[in-house]
Amino acid sequence: MNRRKKIKQLLKAHAKKASAKLAPASKNTYISKADRLKLAAESSEDPVICAEAAGTDKV
Repeated sequence: MNRRKKIKQLLKAHAKKASAKLAPASKNTYISKADRLKLAAESSEDPVICAEAAGTDKV
């Protein structure tokens, strides 16, 4: 490769990386399977605790 082509290639690559950083992220952050199970367990436990607390208040 000649010098101009190398420089052009490098500048193009740097411009591509810079524009990629400015672009909005299209993917959600990864949540591991264990963390998803923990979140599901916590969310399913919360309504049960609230229902029990509401039931004890009436008594």
